[in-house]
Amino acid sequence: MISGIAHICLRVADLERSVKFYTETLGMEKAFEFRKPDGTWFGQYIHVGGRNFIELFSAQLTAPAEGQSFAHFCLEVEDIEGTVRTLRERGAEVTDAKLGGDQAWQAWLSDPDGNRIELHAYTPEAYQMKWVK
Repeated sequence: MISGIAHICLRVADLERSVKFYTETLGMEKAFEFRKPDGTWFGQYIHVGGRNFIELFSAQLTAPAEGQSFAHFCLEVEDIEGTVRTLRERGAEVTDAKLGGDQAWQAWLSDPDGNRIELHAYTPEAYQMKWVK
């Protein structure tokens, strides 16, 4: 019935800054945008890969609520060390890669609005691999 996650939607304080982060820093590609009838740009789809997207909408943000349910989203990468190195060269603050409890490599960073992003590189032993066909 459900075949995957189509997109995640994030409200962002500065749409231009966030689009730049996801495209120039993370290397993703702009897909399509949303404009009001008067031409005002208020949203942008970012292509992550395959059929996966990040949807960004301009909004006035408040500080995250204590104990809110959103924790992070995760992006799969093939070469975690190379990805960390490239992102650092582009100015992103990224943690060192470490092997997680699920036997997959992980590193962490945040977008300009503080949304936590996990980078994930599966190993053959990663628990998720038993679900991949």
